[in-house]
Amino acid sequence: QVQLEESGGGLVQAGGSLRLSCAVSGRPFSSYIMAWFSQAPGKEREFVAAINWGGSSTLYADSVKGRFTISRDNTKNRVYLQMNSLKPEDTAVYYCAADPLRFGPTNTYDYWGQGTQVTVSS
Repeated sequence: QVQLEESGGGLVQAGGSLRLSCAVSGRPFSSYIMAWFSQAPGKEREFVAAINWGGSSTLYADSVKGRFTISRDNTKNRVYLQMNSLKPEDTAVYYCAADPLRFGPTNTYDYWGQGTQVTVSS
């Protein structure tokens, strides 16, 4: 069993930055592809970014390219999402997800965290 716990969400003004963190426990962290998803009120959960096992490959949704950066530290069992130039439309609950094989915009990752709220005010 794998446990994921997000942190770092909060309230920020438009144009500001936040750094989300996801701590992973229960299995060797380096054996999992990691991803971030977001879900705004009344909308379906959407893919934000993914990073492969060693961190050499990343993938982003078009809406966040150039503003968000996903990274991981396999020595600390953590994945991060640096969010810059935030917009009100980025307001959502952000979830981290883990899967041994899936890489990309699919909602079928095996493991999910509980989410952390990000609110961007205009």
